[in-house]
Amino acid sequence: MHSGRSPGQAALSLSTREAGQATVIAVGGEADLDNVGGLGAALDAAARSPEGPVVLDLAELTFADSTTINVLLRAYGVLGPRLRLAALTPFLERVLGVTGVSEVVPVFRTVAEALENDAV
Repeated sequence: MHSGRSPGQAALSLSTREAGQATVIAVGGEADLDNVGGLGAALDAAARSPEGPVVLDLAELTFADSTTINVLLRAYGVLGPRLRLAALTPFLERVLGVTGVSEVVPVFRTVAEALENDAV
């Protein structure tokens, strides 16, 4: 059975930028038990800002395990609808759909759509 992971591609990349009142965190590579702490720390830092959405740009995230799902749900518990997921790959759409995360956390096709939505 193939897990969806690419051999030799275990690094997680994170970059954070401000977009007006919003914080955009671009996540790339593979997120798993060994490296998802960095994503949790980035979300914790973004949560310290009292206002504005926190958008996760997931266009380059190729793998996410159950610890990643837990980090997303924990962040949603803190941020509520301020947390927005954007630009999901087909793999992530499937994982977040099966786990029910996409029924709880707002999901947008693009980062621009997530930034334009003023639900917060």
